[in-house]
Amino acid sequence: MTDNNTLFRGLLQKPYEPTFVPKSDGKLYYDLPDAYLTDQYRPFGASFQSRFGTNAEQRVPFPSVSMPDLSFADVVSRRGHFSVFNAAHRRAASSLIQLFLDQPDPTALSALAAYSRDRLNAPLFQYALAIALIHRNDTRDVEIPSVLELFPDRFVDPAVFPLLREEGNLVDRGNRRAIDIPRNYTASERVEEQRVAYWREDVGLSLHHWHWHLVYPSSGPDRVVRKDRRGELFYHMHQQMIARYNIERFANGLPWTVSFAHLRERIPEAYFPKIIRSSDGRAFSCRYANQLMADVNRTEDQSTVKIADMEVWIRRIFEAIDSGVAQTTNGDRVQLNNKEGIDILGDILEASTLSINFDYYGDYHQNGHVMLGYIHDPDNSYLEGVGVMGDLTTTMRDPLFYRWHQHIDDIFVRHKQRLPAYTASDLAFADITVDSFDVQLNRPNAPKNTLLTFWQRSQFDLGTGLDFVPEGNLFVTFTHIQHAPFSYRFQVTNRSDRTKRGTARLFLGPKVNERRQTLPFKDQRRHMVELDKFMLDLRPGANSIVRRSDQSNLTIPYERTFRNIAASSQPGTEVFQFCNCGWPNHMLLPKGSPDGLEYDFFVLISDYNQDRVEEFNENDTCNDAHMFCGLRDRRFPDARSMGYPFDRFTPSSVKSLQEFARPYGNMKTTPVTIRFTNTVIART
Repeated sequence: MTDNNTLFRGLLQKPYEPTFVPKSDGKLYYDLPDAYLTDQYRPFGASFQSRFGTNAEQRVPFPSVSMPDLSFADVVSRRGHFSVFNAAHRRAASSLIQLFLDQPDPTALSALAAYSRDRLNAPLFQYALAIALIHRNDTRDVEIPSVLELFPDRFVDPAVFPLLREEGNLVDRGNRRAIDIPRNYTASERVEEQRVAYWREDVGLSLHHWHWHLVYPSSGPDRVVRKDRRGELFYHMHQQMIARYNIERFANGLPWTVSFAHLRERIPEAYFPKIIRSSDGRAFSCRYANQLMADVNRTEDQSTVKIADMEVWIRRIFEAIDSGVAQTTNGDRVQLNNKEGIDILGDILEASTLSINFDYYGDYHQNGHVMLGYIHDPDNSYLEGVGVMGDLTTTMRDPLFYRWHQHIDDIFVRHKQRLPAYTASDLAFADITVDSFDVQLNRPNAPKNTLLTFWQRSQFDLGTGLDFVPEGNLFVTFTHIQHAPFSYRFQVTNRSDRTKRGTARLFLGPKVNERRQTLPFKDQRRHMVELDKFMLDLRPGANSIVRRSDQSNLTIPYERTFRNIAASSQPGTEVFQFCNCGWPNHMLLPKGSPDGLEYDFFVLISDYNQDRVEEFNENDTCNDAHMFCGLRDRRFPDARSMGYPFDRFTPSSVKSLQEFARPYGNMKTTPVTIRFTNTVIART
């Protein structure tokens, strides 16, 4: 009996290498009946058996059975570009996901996957199979490779690939050197936006965004899309990403991101991505400075979007927000109230298949990505492919992503400002007082409230993602931001005579803008980012709480972000059987500055009786980053609005975070300095 990980491991590797070529470093061979082979290779089936299958350590046989018609997926060719922002591509992916979900057991699923793998567009196949594996009960623990492992060309300077092939062909596998990927290689320092390229182009950031959308796809079978508070989580996760990006901009002397709200205005930001697509070997198209968005009419790509339609959709969305009422497809009026309103609006705006009236409110967010992704060639006159804005896996590399999502966030803020401010009963926790709150590096005699960031050089094996190269490891090194491990420490007094359960909510906010001017609280509030959230039991009297930064329920560790499923099966290595959705731990803190930049850290302990949804174990393997990713098969584990207590406007009399916290004993703020050291430390 072949275990599920073995069944699917090879099918999830080297996406453009035919299935009959051995996988897992030559150790795994799929015994394919001739009917599984494509027309190109079927005449050579017997010779492939003798050529490739004789030395494999493990052979996986497949039955010779009839397979379904896959013509619905012809909308995107085998070597074409697949994008979930493209409506026709989404429909094909939805049908394929359903087909994978309908298989009675993992054996039947693996057979269908083996048959379809070489007949379908590779990114489409990988996307649909990954979603099906994650959402089926019998395959949920299959190790899903990261998109970096599958398609490294989307994240790596293409100049390294000839060097990797040279190394692989000429040097024994045990002696191959790692090839270094330069930092900030997409533009010169004359381009201001390049100051934060290390953040936008961080591979872990794109991996998080990609995996979040695997867990929360916008379309597909209902069992895949319909999740508790999905629309609200779309709002919250992206709002927090934009807030973090703006904080990073402030630290690097750049202003708050300008919202791209006027679709007919010129776009001053250019972007030259310098990455390629392994599907056809062509580069992702660039965008020149001061381009204008235009109607997209690319019949070959089945992409047709008009700016006029976008303007109608956003006007209707604004009307729903301003009136507090949205219309369903059957004419019913739905209140956009305090509790469900943000969730309904999130599904409308994204737009997911849960939108209450897709035809009326349209596909605003995703078609924005389509139009900006084709801004260089909207009618396909020059046969140019999509830019990075039009691809889910690469879109966060472009400065325009953040301008577009700043606009999307401003739309949500338009809704939030209609809601009443939180009352004292919403914010207080009777008998609970936070007496002190500090942070400290995890080293002896470290001073309080001073944290450190630096560059770290790490290594990743691209061997399992590069097609038609020699077996064995092919390593690259890359440099990314990192912080020294630290802990939160706070003293809490419970003045009651019984143990009380609370939820600790830890935030960070910028104190100053890019010119080092103090941010008004109305602006700081929008940039408060949540670092951690966890339950705690407070005994009567004094309680001392210590929480390590790496325990955060927001992040996943480096090893999970940059997991390698080929390596995970080797003796002595951890088998990664968890969701892998979560914010990269190495990006928990902003960069700060060489002379030290001060931030406001904030803790709120709320009443768990008002927070509780249903009990869950925070130590479950799939629950360690539930703040962004929720819980598998469970309700979101916090009854409060996402972003509480900073998601709503506050009275104009509140001028600072300290004034916001002062009336409440269960809140505390402390200033913390983050000092950046411009040195590179190798990961051990």
